[in-house]
Amino acid sequence: MNEQQFIEALKEKGIELTDTQIAQFKTYFELLVEWNEKMNLTAITDLEGVYLKHFYDSISASFYFDFSNVNSICDVGAGAGFPSLPIKICFPHLHVTIVDSLNKRITFLNHLSEQLKLENVNFVHSRAEEFGQNLKYREQFEVVTARAVARLSVLSELCIPLVKQGGYFVALKAAAGPEELKDANKAITTLGASLKEDYYYNLPVEDSERTLYVFDKIKQTPKKYPRKPGVPNKTPIS
Repeated sequence: MNEQQFIEALKEKGIELTDTQIAQFKTYFELLVEWNEKMNLTAITDLEGVYLKHFYDSISASFYFDFSNVNSICDVGAGAGFPSLPIKICFPHLHVTIVDSLNKRITFLNHLSEQLKLENVNFVHSRAEEFGQNLKYREQFEVVTARAVARLSVLSELCIPLVKQGGYFVALKAAAGPEELKDANKAITTLGASLKEDYYYNLPVEDSERTLYVFDKIKQTPKKYPRKPGVPNKTPIS
């Protein structure tokens, strides 16, 4: 997917990019490739791959979930900024907080946001488990997103504690989504959420399968969650 195809594909979905937004994606791509030579941000560095598998794939969440009606979004383990920063470029009003456990990725994100002139973005170097116990962030966000971070049973424990009651956890998954959901049902209920909607679709060009889950935060998360760093991954709630 080249730049023009990307612009057209978004237009078909009702997102018309301005010249400024088009330039932001171009700079994003250039900086991603440049910094990737110094640190491992992504295995995908060709233009067509980045525009399809990072930019378009991230934004595809907005085809099913309306980001224009929310203000605060937290992205857990966003790495090089996916999915929240492509969404932020398309929906500039969003206040975005990204938490990542690697400080060098935070350094990249700070530089990137300066170059793209992004406002209302906050990058926090922390383990997600500790971040979720920090009262400054716990149950403070209208939406929490994550893409390709961990299995849903683990991811739920890292994300749901950050969602305020009445807010949403939006999980971007690939073909294994339904299988992961089965394993995660107990965790989702325990943490105070319930499945609101699920969507199944294919990424254009390569036709790979995608799953998007939207969970409602219906009650407070018990204080003990998330547990200590590493514990959710070793022993998911079951």
